[in-house]
Amino acid sequence: MFDKLVIVTLKTRLEELIERFNTREQAKFYIEHMGLNFAEYDREHETYVIALRNLRRRLEGLLPKMQVIDRGFLPNFIFTPQDLVVTIGRDGLVVNTAKYLTGQPIIAVNPDPGRIDGVLLPFSPEKAQRGVDGVLSNKATFHSITMAEVQLNDGQHLLAFNDFYLGQRTHLSSRYSVTYRKRTERQSSSGVLVITGAGSTGWFSSMQNMAASVSQLILKKQAPKLPRMKLGWDDPHLVFVVREPFLSKASTIDLTAGLVEPGEELRFESHMPDGGVIFSDGVEADALAFNSGSVATVRAAAQQTKLVAA
Repeated sequence: MFDKLVIVTLKTRLEELIERFNTREQAKFYIEHMGLNFAEYDREHETYVIALRNLRRRLEGLLPKMQVIDRGFLPNFIFTPQDLVVTIGRDGLVVNTAKYLTGQPIIAVNPDPGRIDGVLLPFSPEKAQRGVDGVLSNKATFHSITMAEVQLNDGQHLLAFNDFYLGQRTHLSSRYSVTYRKRTERQSSSGVLVITGAGSTGWFSSMQNMAASVSQLILKKQAPKLPRMKLGWDDPHLVFVVREPFLSKASTIDLTAGLVEPGEELRFESHMPDGGVIFSDGVEADALAFNSGSVATVRAAAQQTKLVAA
């Protein structure tokens, strides 16, 4: 079934600095001039390089072909059903990779447990072969992770592992109409988040922190501790939250948060002449234009991410 291992990597901070400043010496000068410790960048880079080298050595020969690609090539890379995908990097690399797949399993490797929490990264480079062997022998177990999808009225679509942002690319007001459960409302806000279960501990958690802090500020010591919402990775529900909704003669604030049931859809119509965008998982470079005339439908995707369990 599988004939190629695709290993997805990401640049270290040192590599990104060298790209920015052209040479390692210039990068070092900049970091030390800013009063920071350049040795930490070196250690982090060396740890990643060793982990990647170790991973490649252990996976060599398990399938007829192996290809290594950088995260930056994901938007243009064509995965085939015969690809078995291995990521080595931070949790965000799993997120970035998942939305370009069509059901292929992901074996996620933590290259640096001392620096990376690795909630989505169950494998070390030394144990990644066990994950590959499990998939090839049909003995692997998987975490099925619900994703969200957006479809524009011009046919474009995008998947999200954690969340979608719909609104202005800049700090200008986002203007649009939202339709939820047959009710439509014109809104002006800082944009809308649509969150999956996997994303409920990310940006959505930060918004709940803000709500709790404002409650404490207003009610002082009498403020009760607010309950928190957290969904499981495989939960088929989505959550939407409007950021900083503004009440005016032209905009209202009645549809500013809600739970999207399985099979339900959210509909957004843009009222922004330009600068409107939809992007997923914080990747602004891979965004859909969301300007006047654009209508976006958001729902839970039929496709799920298959994350191989250790």
